[in-house]
Amino acid sequence: MNSHPRVTRWSTRLLAPALALLMAAGSLTATATASPAPAPAPASRDGVAPADARATVAAMQPGWNLGNTLDAIPDETSWGNPRTTRALLRHVREQGYRSVRLPITWSNHHGPAPDFTIDPAWLARVREVVDWSLAEGLHVMVNLHHDSWQWLNAYPTDRANVLARYTALWKQIATAFREHPSKLVFENINEPQFAGTSGDEEDYRALHELNAEFHRVVRGSGGGNTTRLLVLPTLHTSADQGRLDAFLASYDLLRDTNIAATTHFYGFWPFSVNIAGHTRFDAEVERDLVDTFDRVRRSLVDRGIPVIVGEWALLNHDHTRPGVIERGEFLKFLEAVGHHARTRGLTTMLWDAGQFLDRTALRWRDQGLHDLVESSWTTRSGTAASDRIHLARSQPITARSLALNLNGTALREVRSGGRTLARGSDYTVSGSTLTFSAAALTRLAGNRAHGVNATVELRFSQGVPWPVDVISSDRPVQSAAEGTTAAFAIPTRFLGDQLATMEAAYADGSPAGPANWTTYKEFWQHFQPDPAGNRIILKPEFFAEVADGVVALTFHFWSGERVAYRVTKAGDRVTGTP
Repeated sequence: MNSHPRVTRWSTRLLAPALALLMAAGSLTATATASPAPAPAPASRDGVAPADARATVAAMQPGWNLGNTLDAIPDETSWGNPRTTRALLRHVREQGYRSVRLPITWSNHHGPAPDFTIDPAWLARVREVVDWSLAEGLHVMVNLHHDSWQWLNAYPTDRANVLARYTALWKQIATAFREHPSKLVFENINEPQFAGTSGDEEDYRALHELNAEFHRVVRGSGGGNTTRLLVLPTLHTSADQGRLDAFLASYDLLRDTNIAATTHFYGFWPFSVNIAGHTRFDAEVERDLVDTFDRVRRSLVDRGIPVIVGEWALLNHDHTRPGVIERGEFLKFLEAVGHHARTRGLTTMLWDAGQFLDRTALRWRDQGLHDLVESSWTTRSGTAASDRIHLARSQPITARSLALNLNGTALREVRSGGRTLARGSDYTVSGSTLTFSAAALTRLAGNRAHGVNATVELRFSQGVPWPVDVISSDRPVQSAAEGTTAAFAIPTRFLGDQLATMEAAYADGSPAGPANWTTYKEFWQHFQPDPAGNRIILKPEFFAEVADGVVALTFHFWSGERVAYRVTKAGDRVTGTP
């Protein structure tokens, strides 16, 4: 995983010039047409026909990433994850995963030019993890990972040195794993990107040259590598149309059917990081998902080229940053990704850098998230507009309605605390609207202590139940504060509520602070709630781009409450008042 820039789409009408550019690179001598029929992959050394790439990729569904581990810099445990064990890989397989992607950074583990000899201890460790994974029955994908931005990105301006290093590494990796079974697949580069180029066309040509060299080295190394599945990325592993068209041009020139494409998917960017007011999995967020997967299907899958979504999640979802993505909105995203990928024939590999699976305890940090992901591999689940019903303690409890996203299911029952609620008296259903009676909510709210009073489960005809928290809350209260741009926090009594987002504007209404194209700032990057400490922290990154003077803040809470606050910045001094 690296950065995921939004890029300008390259028009399909530029495909012919792209082919010409790729041919001009001189990497291959095949004659390209608009859509040539790729030649069959070579027969294996024992005369057995190679596995069909589509069948191999289908067998890899679903997949999981051992993220921030063998790719960590400088070593396996440097980014906070424990040393990988076979027990971990067995647990991943027992949880239903059929493949594991092993991101590997090699740049800190090899010697100098001209041989670039890989450290034998490191290669042995990589082989150990690969072998454990295979022994557990998993397909395995290995790659060059952060090498992509550490040195490979200099390829356009330092071709000879970069190519020598790249070729030397892949020759050693290919030789080391030449006799491994076909469940091991090679991905040449993670998220390829280039510096110092004139633009997309030069980037596409550079990537094709590296693809072609990788293909030549691996296929030429013999053994099982003559028929091993090779996985090639789009530029930036983006699914924008131009990236897909350029991949197709490169694929056609390689004339090898035992190749798969890989792209990454981290969702609609404003939603994935909670900025610009995109706190919900709404129609715009789902449209981005559908359009992305549809482009991949039309451009590649429909042409017989299998696709692996080699990483997917939301960029800023992390167990160490609670609240960035509201849990129910994240659940809806997970359900939708599973459905839309499955119905388009895409294999998905969850990016897990430790935020999903606790690798020490070997348990999911949030079992409900895993349950929904697992269910989405085979079916749809019903969801709802929200996973919370807020009851203001200052007002009488009345009946409350919740819109259902049935997703082809039917609501069967509603349960809470082991008890089935009575249809008709506790709740009613009209079409896709569920309404809880005032009496039922009064009973569920109990003594109305601040926070979650009860959780009900909506059980549908298929899939996993949808949880709904019944929450009692009062309007959050803030008080005056003083501090500096390096350390400033607003005393806040949350009173059972949860922060959704924050706006910042100058007196004239223009956006204040970073991301000055929107008044809504980025959750956790620019501000951070701390309910345990009864405060909301405004980060130094926020004040770094705030002019001296008064800034009006508006805090949006999930109950619907909005609380106004004012900060005044003078140099490095900050004061705040409700």
